[in-house]
Amino acid sequence: MTDESTPRVPFIAAGFIILISLYIIWHRRADPFLDAIPTEGFSDPLLSYLSAFRFTFLDGPSMLKEGYAKTKLGLFKFAMFRRWVVVLSNVKLIEDVRKAPDDVLSNLVPLAEIIQTKYTLEYLNMQDTYHRAVLRSKLSRNTAVLFDQVHDELVCALRDFIPISEEWVKLSIIPIVQRLVCRISNRVFVGAPLCRNPDYQTLALTAAMNVAKMANLVQMIPHPLKPIVPRIISKLPSQIRQAKELIRPIVEERLAKMDELGDTWDDPPSDILMWLMNEAKGVERSADGLARRMVLVNFLSVHMISFTFTQVLYRLLAHPEHIEPLRQEVEAVVAEEGWTKAGMDKMTKVDSFIRETQRMDGLEILGVSRVALRPFTFSNGVTIPAGTFVSLPFRSVHTDEELYPNAEEFDGFRFSKLREKESAGTVSKHQIFTTSVELLAFGFGRHACPGRFLAAYEMKALLGHFLVTYDMKFEEGKGIPREHGTGLSRFPGDANVLFRRRQK
Repeated sequence: MTDESTPRVPFIAAGFIILISLYIIWHRRADPFLDAIPTEGFSDPLLSYLSAFRFTFLDGPSMLKEGYAKTKLGLFKFAMFRRWVVVLSNVKLIEDVRKAPDDVLSNLVPLAEIIQTKYTLEYLNMQDTYHRAVLRSKLSRNTAVLFDQVHDELVCALRDFIPISEEWVKLSIIPIVQRLVCRISNRVFVGAPLCRNPDYQTLALTAAMNVAKMANLVQMIPHPLKPIVPRIISKLPSQIRQAKELIRPIVEERLAKMDELGDTWDDPPSDILMWLMNEAKGVERSADGLARRMVLVNFLSVHMISFTFTQVLYRLLAHPEHIEPLRQEVEAVVAEEGWTKAGMDKMTKVDSFIRETQRMDGLEILGVSRVALRPFTFSNGVTIPAGTFVSLPFRSVHTDEELYPNAEEFDGFRFSKLREKESAGTVSKHQIFTTSVELLAFGFGRHACPGRFLAAYEMKALLGHFLVTYDMKFEEGKGIPREHGTGLSRFPGDANVLFRRRQK
């Protein structure tokens, strides 16, 4: 019996391989519209997985740069493991994306998929983006008041996290910056004293990081396993429960006052949690719903700010010729305006240094993703079918010689020099929170990051205090560490930085 059945095994295996191959080819098949778009890497359905592997794990930035330089149509496509992605390499086409209505090119569909909210932040309805409207309206109107809170917390946090010593003190910089930014940002998110609670800080940092880790994992596993695997291995449910318990007393106290005082409550807290409570409906207004929403806010902001500011410090230490001019600007402005929002607005060199770091070292190599909900035709006549993912190659745009002369060279005062050429009284298009199709660090158009103003002021105040308080340097013989990451994002590596009280 065994002898009769054994010869069938190779045929069964071959049939299985054929079926898998046919499925892969069917899954990877390109729409005729997509066939007309040039491919970076392999276009063959099977070989395209090699291109996906190269992009994800080996050399994504170079791959995008090659496609950006070669294409004549102004766009190209490349393969990821689950789909083709169309990448724009022409500023006019990027402008097409900015102008497209949301019911044609959607930003919610790719955001929900990138975060995998159904499995990472269960029950959080990403179609309900009320938090964006709250942030967009409230943050811009209350920036001056919020900056006072930011600066107050910054001074206290620096004293707690970085000692002022006459001797050099060596610190691993990323954990320090993450704690600083988490505490300062959450002064605006949930207020004091919760922002100073070490348990809450740890939860805010680790839960946000776990959202990213679980999202990456869930994207790679087969669809039938998506509801199962996160429930088995994810730490997020327990972390959200812990966050809920820390937030619950504040929420319950505020809800009680809202019910008791209504519109007569004349001094409610001025923080994002309060603003969300005013707008939230149904389960979103519960401690559970608000805890999930605050995890999302931390995910979208704290790591971006902390990694960007880490890169700013690295660039400062690698280009020390900028230190003295920056210090002189900070001291002159503070003497005139104090540590205020108005003072931050006058720190044009500080602003420029951070913006140039964003240009050179942006965290995303590919972003501002959209999904075509129906066929969409660009201004060059190329049409993409419904379901197509469209993205912008951040680093390729930011190092385009036609947009930035000597684009591969770091010039910390590149944008402040451009601002000097602008007409007096105009709103500068070169300041850090101004978005454009030429610098995409904060996105662009109506979906630009609503928290970018607060993030910019936070980083400028941090850099200002670092400059006037400390002398800083890398360890002997060390420089900017190699970045790491896979797929769409890159992050700075950790390094030891030496600090002492400023000597001159």
